[in-house]
Amino acid sequence: MSNKSAESGWIEVICGCMFSGKTEELIRRLRRAQIARMQTKIFKPHIDERYSENHIVSHNNLKLESFLIKDVEEIISMADDAEVIGIDEAQFFPDKITDICKILAHKNKRVIAAGLDTDYQGKPFGAMPALMCEADFLDKLRAICVQCGKPASYTQRTSKETQQIVLGETDIYEARCRNCYVYPESIN
Repeated sequence: MSNKSAESGWIEVICGCMFSGKTEELIRRLRRAQIARMQTKIFKPHIDERYSENHIVSHNNLKLESFLIKDVEEIISMADDAEVIGIDEAQFFPDKITDICKILAHKNKRVIAAGLDTDYQGKPFGAMPALMCEADFLDKLRAICVQCGKPASYTQRTSKETQQIVLGETDIYEARCRNCYVYPESIN
């Protein structure tokens, strides 16, 4: 018979393309935890200051207070008093974010990470594949294709930049279905 505690933490991952509602869903889950009087802490990578330095913000302007993180290791000590930890834009954190999430889950914490599963080229993005494999609960959200209105799983970059990380919104990106998505090599 095992001596393990009946309590245990877990990892939830919310993934999908841009405009699929990942941050909105993260905020919804965190707000429900707060309503239940659970202690929450929310983190986002230092490169994402699009809407606010000290909030995670969805495209429809829902927001929750958060901490901007430069060193992913900070999350462990900063989340010590939290029962539920939110991590937004997880694809921008280094691969070590997966180990951090596992450590937190082993400390009996509920970890909810949201991020893009693929980049503008349709390739797995950052630590997201490893996080998805570690997830106890995994939700892949879809947007609506701006071309045809069908469910969209791809992020189409409409600008000419070729680096993997280019922060932007509808000025640079569109949600597209598989049929309407144009692979970057094909863009003229």
